Amino acid sequence: MIDARQGLAYGALGLPLAFVALPLYVVLPNHYAASFGVPLATLGALLLGTRILDAVADPWIGRWVDRWFAHSTPRVLLAAVLAALVLAAGFRGLFFPPPATRDDMQALLLWCGALLAVTYLSYSVLSVLHQAWGARLGGDEGQRARIVSWREGLALVGVLVASVLPALAGLGTASVVFAATLALGVALLWRAPRPAVRLLQPGSLAVPLRTPAFRRLLLVYLVNGVASAVPATLVLFFIRDRLQAPTFEPLFLASYFAAGALSMPLWVRAVARFGLARCWLAGMLLAIASFAWAALLGAGDVAAYTAVCIASGLALGADLALPGAMLAGVIQRAGHDGRLEGAYFGWWNFATKLNLALAAGIALPLLALFGYTPGDQSAGGLQALTLAYCLLPCVLKAGAAVLLTTQWIRHPEGR
Repeated sequence: MIDARQGLAYGALGLPLAFVALPLYVVLPNHYAASFGVPLATLGALLLGTRILDAVADPWIGRWVDRWFAHSTPRVLLAAVLAALVLAAGFRGLFFPPPATRDDMQALLLWCGALLAVTYLSYSVLSVLHQAWGARLGGDEGQRARIVSWREGLALVGVLVASVLPALAGLGTASVVFAATLALGVALLWRAPRPAVRLLQPGSLAVPLRTPAFRRLLLVYLVNGVASAVPATLVLFFIRDRLQAPTFEPLFLASYFAAGALSMPLWVRAVARFGLARCWLAGMLLAIASFAWAALLGAGDVAAYTAVCIASGLALGADLALPGAMLAGVIQRAGHDGRLEGAYFGWWNFATKLNLALAAGIALPLLALFGYTPGDQSAGGLQALTLAYCLLPCVLKAGAAVLLTTQWIRHPEGR
């Protein structure tokens, strides 16, 4: 049984890893556009290209991670230290390019593209390594859920810090805090429970995709992930145009992420009684109810939407804590534990990034098709926004719930 000290030692790295994501997606484009005059379309293409490279590399990174684990735990820790050094340097360099590049648009874009690729890849190495480490600790459903909740709960704390620190203290301070928490996370990992080490099986990159239980779980994860990513893509549009409450954005976002973090111990307790799959199903149903309620809201409904954020945040806790624990169980039952966790989580992270791309690819064209543009508060525009933000996630979540029930809960022998 993993205790709080061990959980903190393992999960601490989740905080800086989540911290890095928000500034790169939200702060970096605005920083380059406002400070250096880079067109947003150019920035968007640059971010998309480097993100695709990162996603494609994930399965290969997973294979490297398995090889490091097969060699020794010190080899894994050394890789973590090197990746953390590269990540901290890349993060700092992105926001503070050399003076010689700032007046040369081509040089600045080359610098940004190269640093984005390096930063994303080092981030992915640490992420897959961290997830594989947790899965290798093994245990029953409750233990696996507890391990994942430490990682993902601290990740939500990282998101909260990253959402306010750049605005309050500046990018310089934010980069220093990021480097410090990253160093602390890696240092604590040295003190975390050590995973088992076994010989690596050949052909590890393709093994997960040949495992039927993994394919079924991955399908549910993909559909549910798109359902969760769509409202994340559109939330600011909904707050500003449907609710007309932009000044309350910090309240809404803080309520959502705080509820997600605080709900994780509750989900872990529920797993002991109901199991991972049924608890995840309950989280999906709660999300459906939350977004169905949001579809009824209008301008000025601040209190009601705060309640929606809290309810959907509780559902977020299930999405973060439970699927990863279910994946660890798939690996155990397939007899691949202690050998191929990196390969599995490489494909898992590829699917996570695919979710974000699919969400943007579905929701944004759908809004344009129905005539919505940012700032549009006409009846038709708001109806299109409501369909995309509220009802589309409900349909997708319902599909994920059906898949989870028919492909998993009703056929436990086929897992």
